[in-house]
Amino acid sequence: QVQLVESGGGLVQPGGSLRLSCAASGSIFALNARGWYRQAPGKQRELVAGIAPGASINYADSVKGRFTISRDNAKNTVYLQMNSLKPEDTAVYYCNADLLFSTGWLYDYWGQGTQVTVSS
Repeated sequence: QVQLVESGGGLVQPGGSLRLSCAASGSIFALNARGWYRQAPGKQRELVAGIAPGASINYADSVKGRFTISRDNAKNTVYLQMNSLKPEDTAVYYCNADLLFSTGWLYDYWGQGTQVTVSS
């Protein structure tokens, strides 16, 4: 069964950077990224960076100017570049996407998440 797999998380000091990646674990024709979300302990999952159907991008106010979502259609991969990280960015980060198989689109896939911890 094809899954979305996030990678690139880890422990980083405040002010540091990380780049998260999200790709499918098996063979697909295309990946339509919906966005990156995060969930901190005791909090609800929240949108960090989203890509609308018209390809417009929106960011949570808390990450504007620091995070950038991008995608490589040739690699069917979506990225989240995170700069100037703060302790409050600590959370599990999830990728959300639609996947195109030979049988058609399957919508609203979620990855298992990757932990980002910002601490000195």
